[in-house]
Amino acid sequence: MASSYYELVVDTDEKFVDLVSDFVCSVYDGAIEMNSTQVIVRSEESVEPIIEAIEELSSSLGDKIKLEYTLSEYENSDWIEKYKESVAPIEAGRFYIHPSWEAPLEDKINITVDPALAFGSGHHGTTFSCLEAIGEYVETGDTLLDVGCGSGILALAAAKVGAEVSLCDTDIVSVDSAMENFKLNGASYNEIWEGSVNKTDKKYDIVLANIIADVLRAIAKPLQNSITDDGTLILSGILDKKESIVLDSYKNMRLIERKQKDEWVTLVYKRN
Repeated sequence: MASSYYELVVDTDEKFVDLVSDFVCSVYDGAIEMNSTQVIVRSEESVEPIIEAIEELSSSLGDKIKLEYTLSEYENSDWIEKYKESVAPIEAGRFYIHPSWEAPLEDKINITVDPALAFGSGHHGTTFSCLEAIGEYVETGDTLLDVGCGSGILALAAAKVGAEVSLCDTDIVSVDSAMENFKLNGASYNEIWEGSVNKTDKKYDIVLANIIADVLRAIAKPLQNSITDDGTLILSGILDKKESIVLDSYKNMRLIERKQKDEWVTLVYKRN
């Protein structure tokens, strides 16, 4: 781990936070944080490409949108200690996600995830709904592929209910984070790689992609091709105002469930 990391805070009007976060996600593959008026990116790598994209967006929109940013550099130890003070365990369906310094629950499937660059804790609406879907649709012995695995929390949940899991992410930091979290939980995976679903020709009983709507549209064909004939496709990371993009891209499949938490939508599909 690097000794320091960058924190880019983008300030905007409350009504534009979703727009800005979606835009940042289109140029940055890592985890982001959002609040009512800010989008926050933390990365050990340079965030200059994100800044350049933000400046281009600001220039193209002019006075139509408030768009300001600040860039800071912090010690990694400061970040983690600060996160330890703020992160709280959460229950999502059958699962209890907690950092290692919190005790597990006896009546839940426990997943330990510690703070990291690609931290996924279950607090975000997309992760929460995906965990619910895993608890409902994944069975012992299923093969599962987690596309855009981030911290690996979703694949971990599937592994803990008895699935044989594989993971991939275009961000090597996320791949490393997922590997560490599997080790932390004493869990195993079948395969993990840097890249996306197009790097495998295998078919899985469950394919899960918690990304963003535009990426789900871009990789619709390989995602659909990666499930077995009776397989299930779980799509998430979808802002409700962008749901139509995904619905149109997967209209040749059968939508069997729609979940929504806050402004985030999760869609569950089967083949027609």
